[in-house]
Amino acid sequence: HTLGDYLLGGRRLGPWVAALSAAASDMSGWLLLGLPGYAYVAGFEAGWIALGLLVGTYLNWRIVATRLRTQTEHYNDALTLPEFFAQRFGDPNHVLRLVCAAFILLFFTFYTSAGLAAGGKLFETVFGWDYRSAVIVGTLLILIYTFMGGFFAVAWTDLLQGLLIGAALLVVPWVAIDRQGGWQATLDQLQQTQPALLDPLTDATGAPLSAIAIISLLAWGLGYFGQPHILARFMAIRHRDELVLARRIAVTWVTLTLLGAIAVGIAGIGGLDTPLTGADSEKVFIYLTGILFDPLIAGLLLAAILAAIMSTADSQLLVAAAALSEDFYRALWRPRASAGELIWVGRGAVIVIAAIAGGLALDPDSKILELVAYAWAGFGAAFGPALLFTLYWPRMNGRAALAGIITGGVTVVLWKQFAPIAGLYEIVPGILLSAMVILLIGAASRPSTP
Repeated sequence: HTLGDYLLGGRRLGPWVAALSAAASDMSGWLLLGLPGYAYVAGFEAGWIALGLLVGTYLNWRIVATRLRTQTEHYNDALTLPEFFAQRFGDPNHVLRLVCAAFILLFFTFYTSAGLAAGGKLFETVFGWDYRSAVIVGTLLILIYTFMGGFFAVAWTDLLQGLLIGAALLVVPWVAIDRQGGWQATLDQLQQTQPALLDPLTDATGAPLSAIAIISLLAWGLGYFGQPHILARFMAIRHRDELVLARRIAVTWVTLTLLGAIAVGIAGIGGLDTPLTGADSEKVFIYLTGILFDPLIAGLLLAAILAAIMSTADSQLLVAAAALSEDFYRALWRPRASAGELIWVGRGAVIVIAAIAGGLALDPDSKILELVAYAWAGFGAAFGPALLFTLYWPRMNGRAALAGIITGGVTVVLWKQFAPIAGLYEIVPGILLSAMVILLIGAASRPSTP
């Protein structure tokens, strides 16, 4: 009925819905495709990503959730991250708000395309569809209920999808490993064929991992503080006191699913007769499920991939739609627009963004993990330092926030294109440079009024 309903569900999510919605929308299809595929080709090296993500999840709920929930409501009931920055620091020319919204649209287009590419791979492999047709069908499927239901529909479907994802990532590796004689037998077989995969400190060839490689893998956890679709769940929870229970639920779910995803990749090495190469390595969960289970059970488990795709893509579409309707349309052109008008602008934005992301996903050689990594770095570097300093540093001000957001986002884009230090994940220099710029400008300015 109102834009607040459509974008934040009227701030009435309970702890279970908020926790599993945040976790499921965080992980996306890459949890069942990208991460198992990485573990399949790299072995226990993938554990560094899992460790970084687990620590990042905990810290995000611990140090960001409560303050963000309180302050967004205090500052004129801000519905989006750009609006919160604008209300917090004052933004009469809308520059800060527009820069934030522009980065959201840029990186969410890539992030959403990763989910749609995952859907294409699922339908292509299971049903034998043409990949491009499969992407289009998946896009339309997600588009329909996001268009109609808004945040509340997205959050409740996330809850059910999160439970399905968790069940699938416990059942599939357990059965796969049991068929190979247990966990020790699986490791013994790997020791005989590819022993380098058992050592988290070496790559698949047996060469030692460099410090840059380990830092880059762990640095995935730094991205959490700037992900708008996750932060929206903190803003939407019913009461700040329920965040403690929500944090425990979310961290438990993330722990179990990350371990399950890596176990799927490890089990697939000995469980598949034909080795997977290239982008096909990300289909290890699909092939294992088809081998191990009867069609009915396999169908239910494979639906977890679609659940993961939907739970993230719909959240991203909604946040991107909020950026267009709230931070561009209302801020620049129609400040007195009615609630109904803004809702329809938001729905129109969902269609436009889904179409662009679907177009990017049409390349059958798209690697889900690479698309997610780029968008994850962009959000983490652009918004993470700015948000943490805003919530905790008294000297933080609008100029520092604007400079930090631009520095972080642009650094990720340029680093990805030119890679000044080969192998270093772009989120690391993005966050470091953003934080340095914020500290320099903030220290030289007067403290902002909280």
